[in-house]
Amino acid sequence: MLAVTKTLPASVARMAAEAGLTELGENYASELVAKAGDLGDLAIEWHFLGPIQTNKLNRLLPVTTCLQGLSRAKEVHAILARKPGCSVMVQVDFTGQDGRGGVPPEDVAALVTSAQTSGLDVRGLMTVAPIETDAARRAFRTVRSLADDLGLRECSMGMTDDLEIAVEEGSTMVRVGRALFGDRPAKF
Repeated sequence: MLAVTKTLPASVARMAAEAGLTELGENYASELVAKAGDLGDLAIEWHFLGPIQTNKLNRLLPVTTCLQGLSRAKEVHAILARKPGCSVMVQVDFTGQDGRGGVPPEDVAALVTSAQTSGLDVRGLMTVAPIETDAARRAFRTVRSLADDLGLRECSMGMTDDLEIAVEEGSTMVRVGRALFGDRPAKF
C-alpha cells in the first residue's frame, strides 16, 4: 500500500511513517520536496504520482524513490540526464483527456522499451481508472495484461474508491489517501 499524503501536513506523513507506512506518495513536486526535507530523519520511500514536469526534476529526483507517471520520450531523456537508473512507472491513460497524463495502451510497449534500453528501471505500470465500475475493471485488467506481457513486476492501480476491483484484477500497489487519512483539506 502506498499512503498518499497530498495536501496533508508533514505531521500526518510522519505519523504514517512511524506507524509503518514507509512508502508515501505525493502529487505535487513542491509538497514532496518539502515533506522529504521535513522528514529526512525517517526512512521513507517517496513516490511522485502523476504527470512529470521536467522543469521540476532537479529538485524532485534527489528525494524521490520512484516516479509514477512516465508518459513521454522527452521525460525519459530528462530523467536520464539527471538520474540514470531511476525507478519509474509508465502511466497508462484510459481517459484520453488532455492534462490527465499517461500514454494510450497501444503505445505502452514502445515507451517501456525505450525507457529500459535507455537505462531507466521500469518497475511497472500505473493508471488512474475511469470512474464507472465496468470501465475501471477493464482498465485494470488491460494494465495487468500489459505488465505481464512486458515482464514488469508492479501494477500501481487502485485508489480509495476502486481498490477492491484493482486488487481483484492484479494490482500489486494501491494508492490510498482518503481511506487512511479522511477527506483532504481544501486548497486555497
